[in-house]
Amino acid sequence: MKKWLKLEGLLVLFGSICIVFESCHENKNQEGIGDMAMNKTAVKPISKKPLSKEFKDYWYAGNAEVTSYALEQAHYGELREGKAVLIYVTEPFVADLQVKADQNDPTNIPVLKLNSTKKYLTGIYPYSIMNSSFYPVHDNQHALKVTFSSQDWCGHVFTQLNNREKFNIKSFSYFENEGDKDFMLEKNLLENELWNKIRINPSALPLGNFEMIPSFEFLRVSHKELKPYPVSASVDTSESITTYKITYPTLQRTLEINFNSDFPFSIESWSDSFTSGYGDNARTMVSKASKIKTIKTPYWRQNGNNSLSLRDTLGL
Repeated sequence: MKKWLKLEGLLVLFGSICIVFESCHENKNQEGIGDMAMNKTAVKPISKKPLSKEFKDYWYAGNAEVTSYALEQAHYGELREGKAVLIYVTEPFVADLQVKADQNDPTNIPVLKLNSTKKYLTGIYPYSIMNSSFYPVHDNQHALKVTFSSQDWCGHVFTQLNNREKFNIKSFSYFENEGDKDFMLEKNLLENELWNKIRINPSALPLGNFEMIPSFEFLRVSHKELKPYPVSASVDTSESITTYKITYPTLQRTLEINFNSDFPFSIESWSDSFTSGYGDNARTMVSKASKIKTIKTPYWRQNGNNSLSLRDTLGL
């Protein structure tokens, strides 16, 4: 795989790419036209990586890809059984508002959205976690938006990153020392966006030693500061599976994502090794997820009781 050369000029002030395309909610096959990125103060050209026919056929067929996973999640120094789901779908994204577009517009940006969910129990009470990342299908800039939320009986926390001139981050928590925060960070690689990038262009995954902002889920659950940390990244291919390995030395954490080496680069499993628990209960543990089932479906239309059987299909 090729090394990502720090995006070489692709990190521009957030704007929009002039394109016209259809969302996952519509069965159309347009992925966009135009070659400009815009913001309120400047209009700059931004190159777009072309999309292959197989990419368009797979991701612009009017369906989402929904994959369920059997989950073993380390939390409070113990392993918890649960389920995880990755929902990938293409959508039109409004450049300035940074939300899903309700209608076609030449300034919309086509993104591959990932909604990642986890549900598991910690003793008597449940945890529900969701991450969302909106990444340009042309793989030519950082994720345009990343959000994270976690709910349990103690309370809930929420974090949102908007990609503008810098990363604008708003964070809310019921913990006193985290509280409500609104701050800026210089743009840097995001672990959250790599799950999208694998599905679009895994040959350009960043390799070697660099800095990266860890997943919002890890930072909030472990109560670490939201900032870049040193990482070392590598890839290894064995038969049909490629493993992307990310190690955070200062966080004593290693994430491995195992995906199919051939298009559409489906994510088969992952493992996440880190310190879980506090005080005498703190220990290095490994969270794992393994694929149960993948379906291609327009899930947003399947909200009636007669669609409940699809959850059985997914093993949920």
